[in-house]
Amino acid sequence: MNIGQAIQLARSKRKLSQAALAKRAGISVSYLSLLERGRRDPPLSTIQRIAAALVMPVEILFFLGAEEGELGQLNRDLAGQLAITALELLNGPLSDQAEISS
Repeated sequence: MNIGQAIQLARSKRKLSQAALAKRAGISVSYLSLLERGRRDPPLSTIQRIAAALVMPVEILFFLGAEEGELGQLNRDLAGQLAITALELLNGPLSDQAEISS
């Protein structure tokens, strides 16, 4: 699982800087940087806050962070198509009022 890479990818698609995402998620920029580079493994509560700050379900972050063999019987081509679709849904910047409902 490469959750850091998924966070970085989603943040980029949302056109957020590390500082903006860190502020929205209530974490430090340095911690976010460590997460994105795979230097720290965040607790689920932090992943949930980051997903909420990105206005996306946490499950999508986990899906995007899944590495080969971690998706069980899911066909590799189908997984690629699902990832592309998920990323297309993330295109564009967020408004300051955008929030995800829990």
